[in-house]
Amino acid sequence: MRKVALITGGTRGIGLGIAQKLAQEGIDLALNGVRPASEVEEVISSLRNEGVRVAYFQGNIAEKKDRDSILEGVRKEFGALNFLVNNAGVAPRVRADVLEVQEEDFDHLMGINLRGTFFLSQAVVRWMLEQKANSPSSDFALVTITSVSAQLASTNRVTYCMAKSGLSMMSQVFAVRLASQQIPVFEIQPGVIATDMTEKVKEIYEEKIANGLTLDPRMGTPEDVGKIVAALVRGDFPYATGQIIVVDGGLTVGRL
Repeated sequence: MRKVALITGGTRGIGLGIAQKLAQEGIDLALNGVRPASEVEEVISSLRNEGVRVAYFQGNIAEKKDRDSILEGVRKEFGALNFLVNNAGVAPRVRADVLEVQEEDFDHLMGINLRGTFFLSQAVVRWMLEQKANSPSSDFALVTITSVSAQLASTNRVTYCMAKSGLSMMSQVFAVRLASQQIPVFEIQPGVIATDMTEKVKEIYEEKIANGLTLDPRMGTPEDVGKIVAALVRGDFPYATGQIIVVDGGLTVGRL
């Protein structure tokens, strides 16, 4: 029986890069996003060309009814779920100074990036434990995509930084909770990745990179992150649950 991965935010950017690499591994894909299904048909078709089953489940993970609907759809379509890749997230609607952040903007970002991701993970882990009890030898894993913003402070992106650092601790707690069930948990912290989220500030980052921001003199790609996730779910990182893999081209390496 083929393995199944649910990737939130899986039809664009980093999520799509992950989906492409998992498809190449022969893993069936349950992809979530907020766009209508008609807008992701081309993406779904291209992934199916890898010879795997692909299904799309529209929904906003900030909403309980949508989370329930997504998981109900995965159960009906695939009957199982081996891997959850928490990737969905939004940037701040307004890049405001920490002293100017509005409550509605705070709630919007936290609802998706932190609260929604946590409660989706909780529901999926409960299902994983049910499956593990019935099939102890089956493989499962929880992977959460955070950001170097979990450790690097930005005064005009405080909500984003807070959400990512919260997810980082979430990953640690799940690693502790699931260790006895032999379900590994990992966190990936990407650095500056070329996606639609960073497109508006691409020139700024490229200039900073040219001036030494990163050790590897380029922006990262969704494929870079996808390769790491593929290795994790393939089992290439045994005896490493709870670890943080930083994919940032050396951005966070301390230097004199």
